[in-house]
Amino acid sequence: MTDPALALTDLRFAWPGRDGFALRCPDFALGQGETVLLLGESGSGKSTLLSLICGIVAAGPGQVRIGGTDLGALRAGARDRFRAEGIGVIFQQFNLLPYASVADNILLPLRFAPQRRARAAKGGCVMAEVQRLCAAIGLPDDIVTRPAGRLSVGQQQRVAVVRALIGQPPLIVADEPTSALDAATQDAFLALLFGQLRAAGAALLMVSHDERLAPRFDRTVHLRDIVTTPRVAA
Repeated sequence: MTDPALALTDLRFAWPGRDGFALRCPDFALGQGETVLLLGESGSGKSTLLSLICGIVAAGPGQVRIGGTDLGALRAGARDRFRAEGIGVIFQQFNLLPYASVADNILLPLRFAPQRRARAAKGGCVMAEVQRLCAAIGLPDDIVTRPAGRLSVGQQQRVAVVRALIGQPPLIVADEPTSALDAATQDAFLALLFGQLRAAGAALLMVSHDERLAPRFDRTVHLRDIVTTPRVAA
């Protein structure tokens, strides 16, 4: 049986000295190639949950498993390397280096992920894959040499998606990537994103507060149904 792209089991975490904020997730799984929209309001624990899934923050009791690998069994450095190889992250604010070229921004995660870089270079050079993905997601041919800081918001968003997809990581995690877009632009963007996900066979966990996005996804989950945020003693 194939391991799920993501599995959370009896996950518990508490921020020390943060007004007693804690998070518990008894059980959640995301299948290989599945797309899930995770709905939750501000302050509901979305950012903490994503940090745990990506291994940016180490969980307490319980397990975070990515493709069968238990992140809790990895030391900090190994966890960082695993994230670079296996998880593509689309940040809400895109997190592009404004002074660097589009190509340099897209290639940045591959510097820490030799296997992912090898996949990106399969059948040609890495720059050919950068150009292919940019074209597939509707970016102009000459954009790879432009500084990221000179792009429109929509272009920056698409560059952030290409950076997450390059090298075909099996899991894509997206934090409110459509929040700055109007409805028509959202729809066009998601069509492009889902086309590339299908081509790569990647699973997607997208966090949002916008229920209108739900029809695009295989499944919609409310954060309140899988996560509780009990108060803990200071």
